[in-house]
Amino acid sequence: MTAQPKTVKVPLKTVALPNEHGGWGFTLEPIVLGLLVAPTLAGLGLGIFALAAFFTRHPLKLWLADVRKGKRFPRTPIAGRFALAYGTIGVLGLLLAFLRAEGPFFWPLLAALPLIAIQLWFDAHNKSRNLLPELAGAAAMGSVAAGIGLAGGLEPSLALGLWLVLAARAYAAIHYARTQVMRARGLAVPFRTAYLAEAVAIGVLLLGSAAGWVPWPSVLAVGLLLPFSAYTFARPPVPARVVGWSQMAFGLLVVLLTALGVRA
Repeated sequence: MTAQPKTVKVPLKTVALPNEHGGWGFTLEPIVLGLLVAPTLAGLGLGIFALAAFFTRHPLKLWLADVRKGKRFPRTPIAGRFALAYGTIGVLGLLLAFLRAEGPFFWPLLAALPLIAIQLWFDAHNKSRNLLPELAGAAAMGSVAAGIGLAGGLEPSLALGLWLVLAARAYAAIHYARTQVMRARGLAVPFRTAYLAEAVAIGVLLLGSAAGWVPWPSVLAVGLLLPFSAYTFARPPVPARVVGWSQMAFGLLVVLLTALGVRA
């Protein structure tokens, strides 16, 4: 009697749900900011598209990695199906945006495509934790806020300003978080890289504010990261989850102050 091959059960959570905690903030912030500034059905559609894209990334990364290796694991078809399902929801959200938009909103999304390509390349090569794909992915998601603003009739300069705020916030926050995570692992890491990134982010937003693209409360919100960094770097390191939650709270502050500044 021939023994039947053992069926390997794949936990759906490990395939279907994103496993990067920082990505939640970088995904939700542009959606929330865009809808606070320009609440429309078109913006909601773009928000659905962005959220679906975020959920698509993890199963797509698994599927691409397996395909690149030329192997088929029990998770491979499951990852492909989840990626297809999430992608379909994203397309429907994008269709809603096209049908209800008050103006052309797609140019920020097109401009973000090279950043998305960088992230996907690193994903396929199992190098998504590198600094470059993290920065590229976070900056690309910021384009959603600009798209939602344009879909709701926001001035192009202000819409671009939303993207600039989120990109600067992500640039500073990612360097800060990586420094804290390395400290938690017991590594000796210089603080000057994080401080320099924060200074660059603040400088860029100061220029944006002078040009009338960025509301001054956004500069204030991102600027608060400097004293916060000085305080936390002087204290013992904390677990990565604490760093993640603190950065999500910081991101929410940036979103709220930016929305207030735009609507004032």
